[in-house]
Amino acid sequence: MTIERNVFSTKDKLAQALADAVAENLNAGLDERGEASLAVSGGSTPKRFFEVLGARDDIDWENVTVTLVDERWVDESSDRSNARLVKENLLTGAAAAARFVPLYAGTDEPDAAGIAQANSAVAQVPVPFDAVILGMGNDGHTASFFPGGDALEEALNAEGPVVAIRAPGAGEPRVTFTLARLLQTRALYLHIEGEEKAQVLDKALETGPVETMPVRAVLSQSHIPVSLYWCPERQNAFRF
Repeated sequence: MTIERNVFSTKDKLAQALADAVAENLNAGLDERGEASLAVSGGSTPKRFFEVLGARDDIDWENVTVTLVDERWVDESSDRSNARLVKENLLTGAAAAARFVPLYAGTDEPDAAGIAQANSAVAQVPVPFDAVILGMGNDGHTASFFPGGDALEEALNAEGPVVAIRAPGAGEPRVTFTLARLLQTRALYLHIEGEEKAQVLDKALETGPVETMPVRAVLSQSHIPVSLYWCPERQNAFRF
């Protein structure tokens, strides 16, 4: 898989460029089918990008559906909730008009009933996605495709659309879109920041088992090109 590498000297420049690209994706979807969909990741990395994208008023947000690529199985009152992160940082200003589809279904555990509810909810999301934005952990996970995950094989190979997964490095039980569903997108981005993440990516690009660095499943697939958006912590840290 060819990776389009976009490297930025500051996190603000990265956030602006990524917001520009995603806005173009959403507007193309709106022009073509009158609606658009976006799946985003949680964590601290995308906050600045969320703020920049959410402020854009050149998108018909009323016809945009936003969801998550994965979620901890926690209520939105938890500061660990990705839904809370998105609502507080992306779905503000102009983007507050967008429809948000959460993955957490409110059951005690992501059991069969909870996953059935989540699958029913995400059936409302237009497919293919117009843009999917993935992150990457220092352990080589992306979405909730964690090394050692009890449902990693299902997450990487089943149709989904979502599955429950538990892993030693994941903290809470999780729910994640499957790889097959995430690849049903017109644009696929990998957003990482910092030198340490670049080193992890270098290792992931080497030949090796997907199970130990599940992001390899994204980097090695041939369905959709990956656009890498990366900012080093120091100006002289460019390596690509």
